[in-house]
Amino acid sequence: MKHVAIVGSGPAGCYLADQLLRLVPDAQVDIVERLPVPFGLVRYGVAPDHQGTKAVSRLLDRVLARDRLRFFGHVEVGRDMRLEELRELYDAVVLATGAPRDRRLGIPGETLPGVVGSASFVGWYNGHPDCAAPPLLDVREAVVIGNGNVAIDVARVLAKTPAELAGSDLSPQVHERLLAQRIGTIHIVGRRGPADAKFTRAELAELGKLAGARPVIAEPQALSDLKALAEPQATADRQALVDPRPPGEAPASGEAAAIVELLRGFAQDARDTPVRIVFHFGAAPLAFEGRDRLESVRFARAGGEPLVLPAQLAVSCIGYQAVACCTAAPAAGVFVNEGARIEDGLYVAGWAGRGPSGTIPTNRTEAQRIAQRIAAELVDHGRGGSDALARTLAARRVRVVDHAAWRRIDAAELARAGTDRCRHKFESIEAMLEAAVAR
Repeated sequence: MKHVAIVGSGPAGCYLADQLLRLVPDAQVDIVERLPVPFGLVRYGVAPDHQGTKAVSRLLDRVLARDRLRFFGHVEVGRDMRLEELRELYDAVVLATGAPRDRRLGIPGETLPGVVGSASFVGWYNGHPDCAAPPLLDVREAVVIGNGNVAIDVARVLAKTPAELAGSDLSPQVHERLLAQRIGTIHIVGRRGPADAKFTRAELAELGKLAGARPVIAEPQALSDLKALAEPQATADRQALVDPRPPGEAPASGEAAAIVELLRGFAQDARDTPVRIVFHFGAAPLAFEGRDRLESVRFARAGGEPLVLPAQLAVSCIGYQAVACCTAAPAAGVFVNEGARIEDGLYVAGWAGRGPSGTIPTNRTEAQRIAQRIAAELVDHGRGGSDALARTLAARRVRVVDHAAWRRIDAAELARAGTDRCRHKFESIEAMLEAAVAR
């Protein structure tokens, strides 16, 4: 029997496990997850009001229930055992640990209370046990930095009415904290221009359908200048002033045109709503300003005066980085690899290897390629695999959460949801472990 361990139970890890089980009939695949609960980014990264996207967890759960797969939840590599020990027990080990750390802007004031990265902020409103509540105190203006879907998610969650959040899995505690704020303006600020923003049409369009908020374009003339993207080179030249990047990173012209048209429609919206979501383009963050806490955010604009926005909350949505796994250390935010292979017997999958890009289905496509490589290189060394891992963890008194125990946590979270929620997550490891016990 060949033995493969995958560290991480998010989409990258689960899709890869599924593909390996299909390709290698004599393989046992084990998924090692540091939390008692699986699914990583699906559970803790997808916005709580996007339950259609989170529904993929049902497919991933079927993978965890497959024959020749064993789930080792609440087992942290680096705490409960070293990566080198794990590699001695398995013929191949795959790091599918994601990119849990926020990229930093590296500008003054980044440690002021009220300034938070999106990994921490999104983790908080999704109930991640590692993410403490940010210091929300009488927030009237919020600044969201970034031109991608995460920035849209953050703005939308801040702007939605209680009725619009019905059916989500936003916790009552988080909802209460958000309702206590008096947010009237949410600024979304990006370095790029409108034609180069990385929003998807679907995410952006949602903002135009909110009951209590309307999108506003701070400088609508920037949209007129684009002339339906008829001058792509001029647009590229203008954007290079504030955010030079490889042309391959720009959105497709059809998608860009659709995004610009949506923004033009927002500019024509004259509704009177309690909340305004104001888009600013071509502005690079310079500093977070304030004495004891955040008071404003300063931006540089190409060829113009600095933009200063008052704010009591700023959420930076500029990307994520992988973190070290024992002796395996990332460089520039990812584990250096050649076609998913880090070195003999050690591989990487998902954001940990390619960076924070793509959608959930991207992991499925990538998993097929990585599984083919591992299958071609996998050799049975006669190692102990899951049985040896279980004995080691038992000797160290590690409380392992298997798939059956996870399903008990799942059932308890569904049972404790109120009439206006689909799930009420446990927000501490202790509560999860208590729910995992068979009654």
